[in-house]
This record gives sequence, structure tokens and C-alpha cells, in this order.
Amino acid sequence: MFKTFDDLASRQLSGGVLDRADARAVLETPDEDVLGLVAAAGRLRRAHFGNRVKVNYLVNLKSGLCPEDCGYCSQRLGSSAQILKYSWLSAEETVRQATAGVAGGASRVCLVASGRGPSDRDVDRVASAVEAVKATHADVEVCACLGILKDGQAERLRDAGVDAYNHNLNTSESRYAEICTTHGYHDRVATVEKAKTAGLSACSGLIVGMGESDDELIDAIFALRDLGSDSIPVNFLMPFEGTPLAGTWELSPLRALRILALARFACPATEVRMAGGREMHLRSLQPLALHVANSLFLGDYLTSEGQAAKADLGMIADAGFEVLGADRPEDRQEVPSIRERGAGTAAAPNA
Repeated sequence: MFKTFDDLASRQLSGGVLDRADARAVLETPDEDVLGLVAAAGRLRRAHFGNRVKVNYLVNLKSGLCPEDCGYCSQRLGSSAQILKYSWLSAEETVRQATAGVAGGASRVCLVASGRGPSDRDVDRVASAVEAVKATHADVEVCACLGILKDGQAERLRDAGVDAYNHNLNTSESRYAEICTTHGYHDRVATVEKAKTAGLSACSGLIVGMGESDDELIDAIFALRDLGSDSIPVNFLMPFEGTPLAGTWELSPLRALRILALARFACPATEVRMAGGREMHLRSLQPLALHVANSLFLGDYLTSEGQAAKADLGMIADAGFEVLGADRPEDRQEVPSIRERGAGTAAAPNA
């Protein structure tokens, strides 16, 4: 057991492996010691990522209309959440939205579609869109998030130019049936493994604040470590009205910081992204979280508004960090809101 968080950071920098007792100590850090925890985690973040922040941008290729029953999701089967609903974007509209994100400072564009998983026809559709994005922005990374993959689909996406595949584990194996019954935890693990086997960078993370215990949270983060996820998005539950988890508020800003620090100590050299819900749960501590996490989404999310992109970029600069891959910040443009993006979809959005 470590004596101080600095000792733990030194051990991790020397190749140490976080154990369960260490992880519990991180999550049980007294409020008055959280700044010391963040400072120690920040040593790991800077050792591996310097002062750079990776900016990611979401393009929602297909919104709502999902047959799965994930309890946290506004797009789930039976959801009455007031969200935009539309079928597949055209390749041209995908490029337009991706271009807005790149102009705002993003170096990775994440193409996301609701549903259990894509058909082969869907994969061909996404492949065409990826090829169009890459033809316009050769240097941008493209991450696809399309659900559970079938054999051969990851290879098709790779050949089209996809760099990474996102499929979150979301929670621990022992808790998974509590949040979803239409597919299982092992379906998610298998999809991440297929992406890795195809040579895609694995992006897999979790959603916190869904009623999980500390041990379940530790199990989930250790599973991501064992899976070899290259980037770990940490989402903080947005308790959408019209979903089973509406009204669930279990996170404080300090709890959210502890969770990010746990991910950093468990996976020192892995990209840790403060993702959906950061604005409502980290609140005024978002700049402090940048000393632990080295990645974020710019602007809005799939079905909900986030912090304005201009405010995100200002927060990064004010905290003393720089945007990865952005040499001319004065050239950055404001990105459209989720409602403005919805106006350009192939099918008329339904509020």
C-alpha cells in the first residue's frame, strides 16, 4: 500500500500495476486531499501526454430508433426522451458536419450510429462516408461507433480508412444485466476484440453514476485495462427524462474527479477522455479535471447539448494546456449546435 499519492505516481511511472486496495484508496480519498490526488495523477498525465489535450468531435449518423433497451440511453427502445430522430446522414452531410468539427479544433471525428449493430449494407454506407471524410481531411482520425460488429465488418471499416472503433463496456460484468437485457457484456467485449484483431485502435470506456458500487467501478476500469483499450472515455450519467435512470443523481464534482484519477492511475499511458455529462457533474471543476484527463469531446453530444465549443477551447487555454495538432488557434471556427446540425439531416428530425 502506498503512503502518499506522490508515492503511487512514482510507482506507476516505474511500471507499477494498480491493485484493488490502491484503487479503493483513490476512490475513498477525503475531500480535503483531492487536490493532492489530482496533482499526483497529473504527473502521470504530463509524463505521457505533456500539456496537450486531444479534441474529439461527434457526428451522429443515425439518431434514435434503437431496438436495444440500455437503461441510460435517450435513444433506447421505449424512450420518451425529447431527442432528434432521423435515419442515415448522406456522405455529403457527414463531411459537412465533420468539417465543422475539424474547423473547431478537433483532430478526431467520431461517427456514431444508434442500433444493436450494423448490417453489411450499413457498413458499406459508413465506409463510403469515411472515404469522403478522409478525402477532405486526410490527417483527421476517424473513429466509428456502430454497435456490435459481425465477422469481417471491422476489416471493411479499416480498409475504408477508419482508425479506431468505439464500443464501451459501460459498467462491470456483474452489473451489466441491471442496465441492459437485449444484449450482454460479452457481446461488447467480443466487439472490442474484433476491432483490435482488425488493427483498429480500441476505444472503450464506461458510464459512471448508474448506481454502481466502488468495487463494481473498479472491476469495470480493471476490465478496460485488461482489454487493452487505447482510449477510455469516462461518461457521467445524464439522467434523461423518459428513461429508467431519470432522476438518478449520484455524482458530485469531487467524486467525478476521483473516478478520473482512478482511470489515470490504473492506465497511466492511456488516453482518458472526460466525456458526456462532464458539464453537469464536474461543473466548475472541469479545468481541474484536465490535469488528469487528456481528451474531451468538443461542443454537443449525440442527443444533448454540451458546453459551447468556444468555451471548451477557452477552458483548455486558460488551464495552461494546448489543443493537440492545432497550430493556428486564431483560425478555429465555432461549431454548430446539435439543433443546427439536425437541420441538415437527410430525414426531417422529430423533436
